[in-house]
Amino acid sequence: MTSFVLLVAHAGSALLPMAIGGRSSVLTLVARRRPLRLAQAICQAEDVDVDVNKLVNEASGKMKKSVGNVQEQLATLRVGRASTDMLDRVQVDYYGMPTPLNQLASVSTPTSQQLLVDVYDKSCLGDVERALMESDLGMTPSNDGSVIRLNVPMLTAERRKELAKTAKSLGEDGKVALRNIRRDAIDKIKKAQKSGLSEDESKQNQNTVDKEVKKMEKEIATLVEKREAEILKI
Repeated sequence: MTSFVLLVAHAGSALLPMAIGGRSSVLTLVARRRPLRLAQAICQAEDVDVDVNKLVNEASGKMKKSVGNVQEQLATLRVGRASTDMLDRVQVDYYGMPTPLNQLASVSTPTSQQLLVDVYDKSCLGDVERALMESDLGMTPSNDGSVIRLNVPMLTAERRKELAKTAKSLGEDGKVALRNIRRDAIDKIKKAQKSGLSEDESKQNQNTVDKEVKKMEKEIATLVEKREAEILKI
């Protein structure tokens, strides 16, 4: 009676006639696919690693932009002298759309205590004036039908304290933005771990994100402290 025995080998394949138990048999050696699967897994892990590195770099870039945004916002807080960037946060209701003032008008400083707003579309002078009045600038606009003037008053002690609080609030908003970026990045790294990223690589990348957040938070704190000192200085 002829019997066939199927054995699976680790590598290579061949048909070898052998005698097993006195019976004529054919030993078929079939290569396992494990080495191939292992190689594929390694390649997939490398792909995941590359994607995660890109993810971490993108998160870092977003954090830097958030810090830059805080710096720009802090610059809009006046300290007693006229500056064109003081109006950068003003949003105008332009045909039903919130639009930055600096897109609708040119802003200049004819004197150290005055801002001149020259609106491109004269039909929206009233909208710009309203936006300036409703802002937290603490200045009353003067509209002569052609341009709008803003006289920058000397800051009172109470107004300085209010601006210092605003500076701190802007800093907190910036830190919240950093934490949101961190949360999204960590979630994506954990998702990559489920798709093949090793636990060690996952922890390493999560630590990198955490370190970047702490670094950026310190930068924001420094910017706020500096601006607060400038505002409160008489």
